[in-house]
Amino acid sequence: MTLQISGAPRSDDAYMAIWAPLLAFNQQSVGNAQGEAFALTITERGSGEALGGLWALSLWGSFYIGLVVVPGIARGQGLGSDLMARAEAEARARGCHGMWLDTYAFQARGFYERLGFSVFGQIAGPAPMFPRYFMSKSLASGG
Repeated sequence: MTLQISGAPRSDDAYMAIWAPLLAFNQQSVGNAQGEAFALTITERGSGEALGGLWALSLWGSFYIGLVVVPGIARGQGLGSDLMARAEAEARARGCHGMWLDTYAFQARGFYERLGFSVFGQIAGPAPMFPRYFMSKSLASGG
């Protein structure tokens, strides 16, 4: 065996080469380990151009929100809350018991707290990027 350094892979080939054996191990150990993706896009009226949205993945009863982007021009109009409400409805429909996400200090911790998320962990580091907050919300008995 040799170790090869790949500083900046230009495709998903390196990722998939590493992910495939881990996925196979996980599936052998616990069954389905691929999860099911979910996405909502915010598009420009008339053009269909994606300007933001939400991407999530449900796996093993948990709903991970990986990306939430509301275009600057549309912030403060309830669009982010609508994205999150629709994601929560989807998580519940999939039988998930909880949702989780992460956000940096300069992003949206307060927004997620207003939606019922709470911090369960954080990573310290230099301002303004850090701390990085890991947040969750229970979906049991209405949230």
